[in-house]
Amino acid sequence: MTSSMRVMHLGKFYPPAPGGIESLVRDLAIAQSDHGMDVSAQVFHHEPGHQTTSENDRGVRVVRHARTAGFAKLDYSSNLIDQIRDSKADILHLHVPNPSMILALLKVGHKFLDQTPIVVTYHSDIVRQKLRAAFFRPFENRLYSYVSAICPTSPMYANGSRFLRNNRALIRSVPLGLNLDRFLNPTPEDLRQSNDLKASAQGPIWLACGRLVYYKGFLTAIRALARTRSGGELWIIGTGPDLGALKTEVEKLNLTDRVKFLGQVPSTVPYYHAADAFWFPSNARSEAFGLVQVEAMASGCPIINTSIPNSGVAWVSQNDLTGFTVPVDDPEALAQSADRIASEPLTRERLAINARRRAFDQFDIRVMARRNAQVYDVVLGRSSAEPSTEMERLEKVLPSSYVTVSG
Repeated sequence: MTSSMRVMHLGKFYPPAPGGIESLVRDLAIAQSDHGMDVSAQVFHHEPGHQTTSENDRGVRVVRHARTAGFAKLDYSSNLIDQIRDSKADILHLHVPNPSMILALLKVGHKFLDQTPIVVTYHSDIVRQKLRAAFFRPFENRLYSYVSAICPTSPMYANGSRFLRNNRALIRSVPLGLNLDRFLNPTPEDLRQSNDLKASAQGPIWLACGRLVYYKGFLTAIRALARTRSGGELWIIGTGPDLGALKTEVEKLNLTDRVKFLGQVPSTVPYYHAADAFWFPSNARSEAFGLVQVEAMASGCPIINTSIPNSGVAWVSQNDLTGFTVPVDDPEALAQSADRIASEPLTRERLAINARRRAFDQFDIRVMARRNAQVYDVVLGRSSAEPSTEMERLEKVLPSSYVTVSG
């Protein structure tokens, strides 16, 4: 990995703000700093009313900007614009969707943007807010005329995105990564809590995790639970606006004793290690990847996900390798896959072993940092190698360490 390079990440928020993108920005920045890069992150305060602050997070300089103005969910900070303009960054690494940061970059001015390469991690399209996306598209197009590389999070996501297809020459797929250590190597306390959780359940534990919003598909999960022959309990970690509707469905199906809404938990690690399978029933391309799948896989928890067209979800955890993939909004298929996991211990063991291996091989944050460094080197003219070559090779041939235990 290229050392001494100056990288500035441009995100929306930064932990302790909740969210998968927020955690990803932190993990990637720290991994790059650990390998000798000079790394900073420019973000907004996730809670209103704060002044601009600066801190050092394990070698990463994090500047959280006060929101000095805002309109239509767009934040503005004159100090942010000055910080970008005055930086000596070799690479600006932008994480989208992020309309506020795109506008900030345009405000910085063309002279700076002409001289400083921009690499974009493209987490997803703006799917549901179509009017907002259409209104904002001219600003995106202007900013992307300065962009050197666009990195969607899976090899197939670009196929379903008109915007990415129109910028195909810039695309270099770089899958997301996580710091997996706490999932791969749980502490004794995590394992004790995991055993306590198993002992408290009546039958298999089916775990789900995410914001309680439409595209997460939790209604399908609740309806699937009612169809399982193996019974068990559905535990849902997360909060969100759909909680009331989900509880209404639970009561309608007489599942009050079998569905637990856990809200936010101090640590998800014991839950992943306690669960018989992780249910990920998302139903729209707003779900482009699913980092929580990687957390569960690293914990040895098989996945049941959905075949969302042109999304990376079913690529992250692959059918009959690390779990099972079922059609979107199909509670019967989800229930059948759960029953198979519950009734076939050898199948579950095979999926669990493969899940841990795939998480480590493909989605460790150090792997992502290395792939991003390859992209940086190409856009800076330090290398002519295609940065996606290694990933594509690994995807064509399964590593020999994947097991083939028969169910």
